[in-house]
Amino acid sequence: MVAKTPEDQLEEGVRILRSGGIIAFPTDTVYGLGADIFNPVAVEKIYEIKGRPRQLALPLFVADLDQFAAVTEPARGIALFLAQRFWPGGLTLVLPGAGAVPAYLSQGDTIAVRMPDSPICLFLIRSLGRPITGTSANISGYPPALTPSEVRLQLGERIDFVIEGECSGGRESTIVDVASETPLILRQGIVSSAQIERAIKEYEEGGNPCALL
Repeated sequence: MVAKTPEDQLEEGVRILRSGGIIAFPTDTVYGLGADIFNPVAVEKIYEIKGRPRQLALPLFVADLDQFAAVTEPARGIALFLAQRFWPGGLTLVLPGAGAVPAYLSQGDTIAVRMPDSPICLFLIRSLGRPITGTSANISGYPPALTPSEVRLQLGERIDFVIEGECSGGRESTIVDVASETPLILRQGIVSSAQIERAIKEYEEGGNPCALL
């Protein structure tokens, strides 16, 4: 049964995450599909629900820079600059993962991380006490869901709970690879390439080499 109040829905979402379940929730971009990243059974369910190829790692949502530091190698240079400039917000960074991150969360040596600008997302992460998956709530290859009805239309009864709400951005996040010397935009999303390029230029003109050291 769907909880009646927003507060009840959030508490139910946290309870389900803690028990290894899967929830859908509104973000500042599109609807997300969440699981506890340190529960391998729950993460596997995400792949099955979405029909997502296993070689494509799932992006992670963090609530603050401390959680960011816990799942990545020490971020310096352009990676840290972009995080501080665009977080919380619609930028996903691909960079080397920390050794403590389970192999099923990484693609080679890298992981994708974002700090969403969404009170709902941040409440879920902080209440759980660790990052959650931040993949879109849709079948792989289908358009991302923007409303609860769109989530249910695509995913039906395969997920445990849908938190009602609105997606303020209406577009997926921009993905930038900062794992190598030159930042590379892998997906154009809600943060424009012009914004990214201006930030990189500002970083370089500040006398810093554009690298993750």
